Amino acid sequence: MDKTDLRILAELQADGSLSSQALAEKVGLSTSPCWRRVKKLEEERVITTTVAILDPEKIGLDVIAIAAVSLEDHHPLSIREFDEMVSGRPEILECYAMSGSHDYHLKIACRSIRAYEKLLREHIMPCRAVHHVNTSFVLRSNKYTTALPLEE
Repeated sequence: MDKTDLRILAELQADGSLSSQALAEKVGLSTSPCWRRVKKLEEERVITTTVAILDPEKIGLDVIAIAAVSLEDHHPLSIREFDEMVSGRPEILECYAMSGSHDYHLKIACRSIRAYEKLLREHIMPCRAVHHVNTSFVLRSNKYTTALPLEE
């Protein structure tokens, strides 16, 4: 990956809706070579998808929770059940297997504390492998970005 590819990635991280022509102008290429580079980055799965990022509060998702989950055991069937539950819940935005005192951290978006409690009671805690969940609620976001740091 060269400096031009990194510039293309930086521009697309800032605005994924750029047209091929606008992107080419920003990175100093003509449209066709720029388009070919983007297609190559997509084929190599450097660019995995292009999405619209929504403001959770503007669509009524006022509660963001970080749940630290500890499992009873690490049997493959238990982990599979937990992973399937996580995959099937749209409220669970991110799931990280962790080192340290908890096995997983989940980032969850809900309409209310009551909706979070229902998710916890009806979906997370019924997983046989789940031993303990410790939840923290986000009071405010000081920084949020999906842009990865790119070094040229």
